[in-house]
Amino acid sequence: MAKINNGVSAGLLRDVTWLKSRHSTADGNCVEVALLAGGDVAVRNSRDPHGPALVYTQAEIAAFIAGVKDGEFDLIAS
Repeated sequence: MAKINNGVSAGLLRDVTWLKSRHSTADGNCVEVALLAGGDVAVRNSRDPHGPALVYTQAEIAAFIAGVKDGEFDLIAS
């Protein structure tokens, strides 16, 4: 599988299923994630589904989620 670089147009990521949090709001306050064939995870802004997607390894996503669960980013949400 070819490496997909950050900033790739999300519209070019074919045959992926984008997932949106059930906590997303109707006014577009959400991001979507998709598992790529090579195991990486793509993230896009749902308001711009063909705009850029950022691509992370599963380990990077796991570290971010662990930080969220530990409250490391609570300052951002307050």
